[in-house]
Amino acid sequence: MGVTANKRSSMAFFSDPRDHYCHRVRIVLAEKGVTVDVINVEPGDHPQELAENNPYNNVPTLLDRDLVLYEPNIMMEYLDERFPHPPLLPVYPVARANSRLLMYRVQRDWCRLVDVIVDPKSAAAEVTRARKELRESLIGVAPVFAEMPFFMSEEFSLVDCCIAPILWRLPELGVELPKQAKPLLDYMERIFQREGFIASLSAAERDMKTN
Repeated sequence: MGVTANKRSSMAFFSDPRDHYCHRVRIVLAEKGVTVDVINVEPGDHPQELAENNPYNNVPTLLDRDLVLYEPNIMMEYLDERFPHPPLLPVYPVARANSRLLMYRVQRDWCRLVDVIVDPKSAAAEVTRARKELRESLIGVAPVFAEMPFFMSEEFSLVDCCIAPILWRLPELGVELPKQAKPLLDYMERIFQREGFIASLSAAERDMKTN
């Protein structure tokens, strides 16, 4: 495993400015107010430092002195423990486990569909099916967002950090939510107005049109 000899004095985050997995980590960094060098990595143009530190040469990748992380949810939990205020996971084990399960469900139910839609190798029929399934799934779960200010929580959490990048990208994904999804639309408005969310946006993400 190659590791660069010249360690950075500050934390560095290698990030694709359009990728929703990178975005979720940037939200955590912004919510925590972490001082970090965000290094934009375009597809097919990866800096040597990334290849030297990450055996998969992919993003997101987080460097914190001698530590190298290249799985987004591990990064998010590490940052929550490394910078405990504000906390983005519950204190108690049962609640923490439930939050992790919700993150897993977001991955299984929504992220996989987003990945199909944005993958240029996906067949047109696959994209159409994924877009339809994502829209129907979001509409189906919309009433849940009326119960609490955040997703099944009174407090903003890592689960919201996983969901927000998907919702921000809905217009670009070709998914339009109907008025009957009002609780979800209201949730989106609350999340998108957060200082941390606004600060997390790359220039490319700011250019994405939102509802």
